[in-house]
Amino acid sequence: MTQATGSPTLRGAAVGRGIGIGLMYGLWKPRVLGAWRVPASGPVILAVNHSHNIDGPMLMGTSPRPVHFLIKKEAFVGPLDPFLRGIGQLKVDRTTADRTAITHALGVLENGGVLGIFPEGTRGEGDFASLRAGLAYFAVRSGAPIVPVAVLGSTERRGRLISALPPLRSRVDVVFGDAFDAQDRARSSDKGGDGRRGGGSGLRTRKVLDEATVRIQGRLTAHLDEARRFTGRR
Repeated sequence: MTQATGSPTLRGAAVGRGIGIGLMYGLWKPRVLGAWRVPASGPVILAVNHSHNIDGPMLMGTSPRPVHFLIKKEAFVGPLDPFLRGIGQLKVDRTTADRTAITHALGVLENGGVLGIFPEGTRGEGDFASLRAGLAYFAVRSGAPIVPVAVLGSTERRGRLISALPPLRSRVDVVFGDAFDAQDRARSSDKGGDGRRGGGSGLRTRKVLDEATVRIQGRLTAHLDEARRFTGRR
């Protein structure tokens, strides 16, 4: 698929990943668990809990593949606008059905890339208690598998130098879960001849999306609970 003008590029996301690696490993001590669960190729959606502003950059620096995140338009201010665009991130207007953001996000998946989503829509408790239908829409529309990700430890303590950030050189756990299908279909039946997943079921009725959202929420919450038990973090 040819990328449309203004759409995010894999090269940009790869640059963003390099920056994320340098910053996250330079400032903190990420402990990454289960990264092998992220498919090595083909489209995938990373669904991340969101309780701190560093959660996105932390995942960009610890994911085994470059990630294109859907980020609220309010973050694209001043010099951050061209920077975030340049590293392959997607600006989204959360107050409306942002067709440009939707097109670019689907384009990432159609090109076999990794789309990062905070399914709760905004920073909160980070417990997946309130999911929006956006994640289900992208998963059902594209047929891409979802990998749940728990970022733990970013809100446990405040730093001495910058209280808005975790203490420098403190440990943050990033736990990747097993990939799953939003509609619980057989994973192998959706693959094309090149090994990539197909274009989804094509059924995007409200009932289908509501059912997928309930299923997704159950899987994400279960992963978060398991990640907390395994790491001893909250």
